[in-house]
Amino acid sequence: MTSPDFTTQMQDNMRTLLAEMVKLEASDLHLVPGYRPIFRLHGRLIPTTWDIVTPEDSIQMIASVVPDAKAKQFSESTNLDFSVGIPSDVPDEQYRFRANAFRADGNVCGCFRFIPKRVPTFEWMGFPQHIARSIVELTNGLVIVTGVTGSGKSTTLAAMVNMFNECGGYRIITAEDPIEYRYERTDHTIITQREVGVDCNSFYDGLKYGLRQDPDVILVGEIRDRDTARMALSAAETGHLILTTMHTKDAKGAVSRFVDLFPHSAQDDIRVQLSYNLRFVIAQHLLPDVDPTRRRALALETMIVNNPVRAGIRLGKLEAIESAIQTGRADGMIRLDDSLHGLVSTGRISSETARRFAKHPEAFV
Repeated sequence: MTSPDFTTQMQDNMRTLLAEMVKLEASDLHLVPGYRPIFRLHGRLIPTTWDIVTPEDSIQMIASVVPDAKAKQFSESTNLDFSVGIPSDVPDEQYRFRANAFRADGNVCGCFRFIPKRVPTFEWMGFPQHIARSIVELTNGLVIVTGVTGSGKSTTLAAMVNMFNECGGYRIITAEDPIEYRYERTDHTIITQREVGVDCNSFYDGLKYGLRQDPDVILVGEIRDRDTARMALSAAETGHLILTTMHTKDAKGAVSRFVDLFPHSAQDDIRVQLSYNLRFVIAQHLLPDVDPTRRRALALETMIVNNPVRAGIRLGKLEAIESAIQTGRADGMIRLDDSLHGLVSTGRISSETARRFAKHPEAFV
């Protein structure tokens, strides 16, 4: 049986590590038995000077910060998402982190990501202002932000919600796993944030019951399954604006992935429904800066659903969607390669980095 003193020591160690992470401005902390605790700073892994983590240390350190509401899940599941708060340098405020606990080789491991207190601005992120304004002007439909894990999807969605909040006049509901950013309260907007596993059972439940709470905008942390995808389409079709994420490398991949959640017999109908209700797909990449001491640079591809894109979705022709993005600059679309060229020309990323991510690497010499 673990002694109370040992448990307290592990909690103190965990809080000290998380505080060091904030001080260094690192984005992530990795706890894996057999390794020292490791930070990720501007995309690079930086080992700490701490002792190598033992299996017992890892499980106790992580368990010491798991919320009581998820303690049972932590002891029974192989993966668990949760949020963590520790005291900050400012009285009555906390540093917050998104955490994932998982098992590997029979050991409990953890990854902790720092959540800034204030939602970053679009300008700070390098996100195009005209795209942000166009999304805030929408009254209904589906907006998907896609990309690999760690590409800034949640931050982009949070900035969108924050813009709606500042504009005022919106009833906003979120279903998140876990809750990340918190929003300032304003007089003319109401935001309720629900955490999966604590306030609702799933993204599907958060969306389903959210529709009964008089929403204008609903943020669904991720579309992972058929039921959530179907409910998101239905909500968009009935006059709500749905913001969500998926895990694909580009915009047309989000369309393909969404349709593939459904059985083949239903896919034609889903394509038609999606073509009428999808408004934007934004595919993001966070790339290493030429200066390793600076934060990563945002490269993106934006697909605005105009008539050529709509036709490509309806007919299931991904190459037509790609062509529409290539020729859609007049409608405000941004090609990934154009975004990469801009970052190279301003000295943010190297040509070598651009070639690794470009759709046409030969254009970067």
